[in-house]
Amino acid sequence: MAAHDGPGPTLITSVQRAFRLLEAVSAHGNGAPAKQLARETGLPLATAYHLLRTLVHDGYLRKLDDGGFVLGDKMQALHTTGRGQALLSRIRPALAALRDECATAAYLTFYEDGEIRVAEIVDSPRAPRVDLWVGMEDAGHATALGKSVLRELDEDSRKDYLSRHHLADLTPRTITHVPELLRQLDSTPLAPAVTDMEEYSLGTVCVAVPVYSGDTLGSLGVSLPADRISRLEEIRRRLLPAASRVTRGLSLTI
Repeated sequence: MAAHDGPGPTLITSVQRAFRLLEAVSAHGNGAPAKQLARETGLPLATAYHLLRTLVHDGYLRKLDDGGFVLGDKMQALHTTGRGQALLSRIRPALAALRDECATAAYLTFYEDGEIRVAEIVDSPRAPRVDLWVGMEDAGHATALGKSVLRELDEDSRKDYLSRHHLADLTPRTITHVPELLRQLDSTPLAPAVTDMEEYSLGTVCVAVPVYSGDTLGSLGVSLPADRISRLEEIRRRLLPAASRVTRGLSLTI
């Protein structure tokens, strides 16, 4: 005789019912009451109430003052995260092509909520990534990726960023004085490309150019050993069309 777990629904059944409720709620932009949601999903009212309360408690739904239920902040966060993952999957082939074309690791960053963050790295055994021993949030001034973003920011946004971030001395080559950093950003000879000449990690140089995801600023760059510095101009020429392809991919509607 088969084992029985008791009269209550299994965990899988509960999850399925919760998903049905989420789907039903998402169809009502102005909210729907529990009785209507129970009717639309075919669930007993008591079961619907229990699951709705659980989903509200966990942030997936929000209960309105009139008793209706709408999607909560967690669902919006999941949607945003999913959209971001879909965008990255769309432009990952362009990053891989850049890696293979230049025989270098390729990096993508975005400027979000006042911080420069690495969104993707595409490398290989033949084109290893640089050891990110200091996070981008604390090393924007010392990396080509970060400096590319800073170069494109308007004056007020740049001042705001620099007022919140100490220019840490990461190598003997790191620029640690704001006026000197600003002079370099405004006079880079490879513009719009920006370089990092062993400022983040000794033995490694980087070059980056700006990209955009809609109105969100970012940067696309590569790293290479310092003894290959003679390739910087060649790599800059390859980076510019790659950045255009990435920007186009990021700007398409999902």
